[in-house]
Amino acid sequence: MIKPKVLAFYLPQYHPIPENNKWWGNGFTEWTNVTKAKPLFKGHQQPKFPADFGYYDLRLPEVREEQAVIAKRFGVDGFVYYHYWFGNGKQLLERPFNEVLESGKPDFPFCLCWANQTWSGVWHGAPNKTLIKQEYPGSKDNELHFEYLFKAFADPRYIRINDKPLFMVYDLNDLPDPKKFAIEIKEAAIGAGFKGVYLMASNLNYDSFDLKGNEFDGKVSHAFNRVFSELRNRNGLIDKLPSRIKRLLPEQDEQKKLSVIDHQLLVNETSFVKSNVDTYPMVVPNWDNTPRSSTRGVVLTNSSPELFRKQILKSIDFLEKNPLAEPLIFIKSWNEWAEGNYIEPDTVFGYKYLQVIKDTILHKKAETKAKIL
Repeated sequence: MIKPKVLAFYLPQYHPIPENNKWWGNGFTEWTNVTKAKPLFKGHQQPKFPADFGYYDLRLPEVREEQAVIAKRFGVDGFVYYHYWFGNGKQLLERPFNEVLESGKPDFPFCLCWANQTWSGVWHGAPNKTLIKQEYPGSKDNELHFEYLFKAFADPRYIRINDKPLFMVYDLNDLPDPKKFAIEIKEAAIGAGFKGVYLMASNLNYDSFDLKGNEFDGKVSHAFNRVFSELRNRNGLIDKLPSRIKRLLPEQDEQKKLSVIDHQLLVNETSFVKSNVDTYPMVVPNWDNTPRSSTRGVVLTNSSPELFRKQILKSIDFLEKNPLAEPLIFIKSWNEWAEGNYIEPDTVFGYKYLQVIKDTILHKKAETKAKIL
């Protein structure tokens, strides 16, 4: 019986920065989108309201501490912080993680996922507007990037696999040369006294991508994304939706890009498959990015804690049949509220999603320990 560990993707937003003030108005954070969301069809549950944590500001250490306390209490083993490095040392939204690193608090495991994508206005009705471009200046920038990463990798809280710091890259297709990047980062780590870097690709990348040939060590399963895409193609957009759904939707032309997918169907059809590197399952509690994108968005209907439980049990079954050095389950996500993708308590389900983790993961860990004893 395995002892799975749960890592949740963590969005270090929820605090104003000069760039967002310029692009979207003074004081803008993700909460701006969350609070202005509106229902787009009958039964569409918007806006979402956070419960115990409220509309928090991640500049406050008390908020970060409380998040870690709750995460640990309910069986989450660490956060995967999104890390925004645009080249030539340019970062955004780095303050919360830098303060976690510098203060030593909260005492909670973490690792980084390099969210290497150009920021545009695509989800805000301005698809041709580039906000900040993801640049890849080359080897010198990789050295500079590693200098920053070194401080995180050296932290005793940093998550390791095979005694190597785990570093995830969000979009390998955007890298000019994934193999070159992998080799240079690993060589820099070895030169700095580490045993290397355990490089992982995110769920965005196809399971068929030759990760091993590009010197990557693992990946988050693409299963959710694959079925998600298949269902969108199968159902089409609004003009191909079942009539019972179309009747619920407004009839204006602008609604034609809204996609509504049954989460139950998605979960039923999701199956994890191995790639040519270590492959880790990922579960998705919910999804509704209409607070960001309005009628351009995607809504998963019928999401529930019980459906979340089903995904976790599928993940455990996959890990038991495909043993790895570290049996990890990734949750997307801890706090992506503007994408309706979170397990933090809200006013509808409270702590029920977190309770599912506690019941399925912590119970299984305790059960395994008892058997060993």
